[in-house]
Amino acid sequence: MPSTEFTELVEMLRSAGGFADGANTPGDLAALRERFQHMAATPPRGTAVEPAGLGHPESEWVCAPGADPSAVTIYFHGGAYVAGSPRSHRDLAARLARAAGTRVLNAGYRLAPEDPFPAAVDDAVAAYRQVLASGVRASRVVLAGDSAGGGLALATLVALKSTGGELPAGAAVISPWTDLACTGASITARKHLDPIITGDPRGSAAQYLGGHDPYDPAASPLYADFHGFPPLLVQVGTAEVLFDDSARLAARACEAGVPVCFEPWPDMVHVWHIFAAIVPEAQAALDRMGSWIRARVPAI
Repeated sequence: MPSTEFTELVEMLRSAGGFADGANTPGDLAALRERFQHMAATPPRGTAVEPAGLGHPESEWVCAPGADPSAVTIYFHGGAYVAGSPRSHRDLAARLARAAGTRVLNAGYRLAPEDPFPAAVDDAVAAYRQVLASGVRASRVVLAGDSAGGGLALATLVALKSTGGELPAGAAVISPWTDLACTGASITARKHLDPIITGDPRGSAAQYLGGHDPYDPAASPLYADFHGFPPLLVQVGTAEVLFDDSARLAARACEAGVPVCFEPWPDMVHVWHIFAAIVPEAQAALDRMGSWIRARVPAI
């Protein structure tokens, strides 16, 4: 049964008309970006945040006390590829850093519609290669992200595999947006349950794709060939619009022989992790993700 804190949060979001109500006009997009910039930007006490100096001006290192310097989690923020930033997800990244015991590269990437596909993928691959160039081994790197950022983490694996690049130790994704063709039944069937995504995701998908094929695995990793992928952790709420994006991804990866830990969290909404400061289920999910990452890159 959901906690009182979670129930109160959902009621508050519904009374406010939801969080992400679409970005189909310039005014909508500006309002959405403003909401993201007022999200949890202040990390827990004791967390160190500093510019990454790896090419993207917004990327930052987020480290908790006792972090293993040899291990890195690269985190890609959500925001439907049109909003969000490392700043908007700083609290989440910091809590994950503490749970995982790694340094976290809270990675920025260019946003649509100003910079449509494949700009975000190019930036994500560049961030990964820059981490390796700094001396970190691929076997000591885990990719992570939420929503569009979760899809971007998986799209990075697609891009690396297509070029013969060395793959990381795994990918841990939260409510990933894996199908920009938006064919999942949950988009309509669970819309009444999810107070986070209240608009039609097809609008943001069109802005990101810029006319590109939505079935291209580099944009929609649901359609990738998963053979050879590293282990995956997929966390998703059962009360969210993008549930089918996660469930179908996990099933296809399992069919290809990929070790997949698929975690459907009862009654949770889209990226409930972002509310970890007030919702116990959010912190519990991040702690679970941290444990999974620790298993992929054990301390040395």
